[in-house]
Amino acid sequence: MPDQRPGLFIAFEGGDGAGKSTQAARLAEALELLGFSVLRTREPGGTPIGEKLRSLVLDHGHGTIDPRTEALMFAASRAAHASQVIRPALAQGSVVITDRYIDSSVAYQGAGRDLGTVDVRRLNEWATEGLEPDLTVLLDVHPGDGRDRRTAGDVAEDRLESEPDDFHARIRAAFLELAEARPETYLVLPAQDAIEDLAAQILGRVRDLLGSRT
Repeated sequence: MPDQRPGLFIAFEGGDGAGKSTQAARLAEALELLGFSVLRTREPGGTPIGEKLRSLVLDHGHGTIDPRTEALMFAASRAAHASQVIRPALAQGSVVITDRYIDSSVAYQGAGRDLGTVDVRRLNEWATEGLEPDLTVLLDVHPGDGRDRRTAGDVAEDRLESEPDDFHARIRAAFLELAEARPETYLVLPAQDAIEDLAAQILGRVRDLLGSRT
């Protein structure tokens, strides 16, 4: 049975350094200028408990975190995010833009940590009660390019960012496989394209979706 919620749910996905935060901010600003109610959020995070879990799972210095514990921490943060933030905003008719969602766990823990993409997806579908984005924008970045972007400034890499390039290569392949399986709900763009060009393509796709609902 199709979901009849009035809002629009958009997830930005991609490897570390792909430019997701930049494009999410651009899209939110453009939609607000067009008069839409927009909620921009992120994962892990988005709620008080989610932000605490974000620190525990991404920051260095919390000891060893085994893959299953890592997957469960991300799923716990996502459960609170979907229930407390995303669903209420969609019910009010807002456009919800999240920096990462279920696909990140499927790629990072399912493929990157070798926990199995099917099992990780099932865990997160249970955690979110089946809440799926209307559109997933995948910014495809080569692992080496992503690392160059992340280390260009003074900000240190987090636990996942600092994993070796072969880890990030598995993640990239998993993201592309997810998009290939459901092309109607994905917009795949090369992360190395100009920021303005990417923003224009993303806004165009989102406006088409919004127009089809009016």
